Amino acid sequence: MAPVLSMVAMVEDEASARDRIAFLGHSTLRIGLGGESLLTDPLLRARVAHLRRYAPEPGPAGRAATSAVLLSHAHQDHLDLPSLRALGLQTPIFVPPGAGGWMRRRGFAEVTELGVGEEATLGAVSVRAVAAEHDGRRYPFGPRSASIGYVVSGASTVYFAGDTGLFEGMAELAGQIDVALFPVAGWGRTLGPGHMNPLDAARATALVRPGIAIPIHWGTFRPIGPPGRGLTLGERPAREFERHVRELAPESEVRLLAPGEETDL
Repeated sequence: MAPVLSMVAMVEDEASARDRIAFLGHSTLRIGLGGESLLTDPLLRARVAHLRRYAPEPGPAGRAATSAVLLSHAHQDHLDLPSLRALGLQTPIFVPPGAGGWMRRRGFAEVTELGVGEEATLGAVSVRAVAAEHDGRRYPFGPRSASIGYVVSGASTVYFAGDTGLFEGMAELAGQIDVALFPVAGWGRTLGPGHMNPLDAARATALVRPGIAIPIHWGTFRPIGPPGRGLTLGERPAREFERHVRELAPESEVRLLAPGEETDL
């Protein structure tokens, strides 16, 4: 996509060399800050439930050593048990309120619930839970847990919105964020409540005013069936987000990362 981007070649001995973000697809990103490597909503498989991956599967960045996992909510395309088990049952995992006990009963040893406003420290990096507007309950038998976003702070400050609708409270982060990771689409025929389309995500960019805005939650999975199904097919959602940000938040730089690409901060 954009010429400033390089293909992911993230290996452990490089992780501490510089701060950067790798987009692995959907809501899965590897955030490297201050020598720590944080993985958001890891979905590293070719298929989950009725969704099939059409973007390249994660390469070295998906297998790199992980300081901690940040889970935004308990939906199957964000809390994927096989992907988490592949990272190791001892990997520290941060989850929204209501999901901790359910995760521990499934063998994960280092699970910490973070409510909105609560903060944890990993080396030189802090992780703070922030509000999100999304029904995060796992159907049909999973936890009735909340949805959250995260602000990760080191030399740079990164806002991972998770899944969320647009809400005015995002403006509370204005002036604090160097890089914002905003969902811009979905995987089905329609975009239900608690999600942002490209225009909503551009409006969120105008509220938060990050230095850099990166669109996520697009271009990775589609429902099994005819190839034309799904909102995330192709680059259209990301390109529409870029166009809307130029109009609504021109002071923010948009960086388009296709699944498998990374950018330095």
